[in-house]
Amino acid sequence: MAGFRTIEGMDFAGKRVLLRADLNVPVQDGKVTDATRIERVVPTIRQIIKTGGKAVLISHFGRPKGKVEKAYSLEVVVPAIVEATGHPVGFIDTDWMNMQAPGEAIDDAPDGSILVLENTRFHPGEEENDPALVERMASLGDIFVNDAFSAAHRAHASTEGLAHKLPSAAGLAMQAELEALAAGLGAPKKPVIAIVGGAKVSTKIDLLQNLVTKVEALVIGGAMANTFLLAEGIGIGKSLAEKDMGDTVNAILAKAEKANCAIIVPIDGVVAWHFAENAPHQTYGLDAMDKDGMILDVGGQSIDRIKAAIDEAATLVWNGPLGAFETKPFDAGTTEVARHVAARTRAGKLVSVAGGGDTVSALANAGVKDDFTYVSTAGGAFLEWMEGKELPGVKALEA
Repeated sequence: MAGFRTIEGMDFAGKRVLLRADLNVPVQDGKVTDATRIERVVPTIRQIIKTGGKAVLISHFGRPKGKVEKAYSLEVVVPAIVEATGHPVGFIDTDWMNMQAPGEAIDDAPDGSILVLENTRFHPGEEENDPALVERMASLGDIFVNDAFSAAHRAHASTEGLAHKLPSAAGLAMQAELEALAAGLGAPKKPVIAIVGGAKVSTKIDLLQNLVTKVEALVIGGAMANTFLLAEGIGIGKSLAEKDMGDTVNAILAKAEKANCAIIVPIDGVVAWHFAENAPHQTYGLDAMDKDGMILDVGGQSIDRIKAAIDEAATLVWNGPLGAFETKPFDAGTTEVARHVAARTRAGKLVSVAGGGDTVSALANAGVKDDFTYVSTAGGAFLEWMEGKELPGVKALEA
């Protein structure tokens, strides 16, 4: 990963700092239900305002598709920002079509203020990276700080365009994320092991093809593993699988063999005959699979094999659960492996980087989300980074 500009040494005194945050947080009954993304931008906000700058937060929220819709107003997140920062927060509700009023409101605010501007996606030019909108946005600030890695895979006006119009840098949260990702796959301590789970091989072809060239061992879990097993001629009963992906799986296996990457698939599974909470279940070796059963989690022998492979690694990257973790008891495999990773990390024996919505939820379910070296909430950006793709919002910040 190339070097990138940071806010270290930046002079914010008296400056209007356009701070790209990710305020696209879950809301229910008018209240933010998970403020994790807000909390992660707080250190950057504090750095700006304590040195006399104005932190002007800009973000998308939902998918209003270029139209002003009150249901997607960022005003709903302001109380959560107040709570997270312990500081008054102003809200400027004028839409991006009218730049004069926001400019006046920003200029009238005292130094050290926190302001939130209305949803960037109320303007159709945001997702199109429209140069005219970029110019209008840039006129509202003196400095651009991007602290929204989760939106860095999009070349939008507020994620990529602004970085070319104003002095720009990565915020503290984005800096931490980029440094963690560099430790995960950029310049990792070897050997490296990756765990990839989830439902479909078809959604993670680019990811798997990239990883087999970067890691020494790759664990395949979730329903994806069933597709791998099926391609190898192993019976999986009525388990979820993509039956038409055999050629793709074989190509991935061939690429892995050429790259000296060991592919680890389950050797046993926890099987049920209907998918429900606490459904009757039994562990089967995959050489004796019940033809009417569904594999919903990895079995004990598979867990032991995965843990042994982790013990040989210095770095781990993880995306996707090993089983149907949302439904007990089929969370057991993911939970046991996650706790093993956490213990190795706490002991200083492993650098562990994880990301993706289901992965974050699974680690939280296992009670170890805070015990990994780094857990990314970035979703699509994290996945594209694992796929080896260039992220426009990061590229624009390269030193």
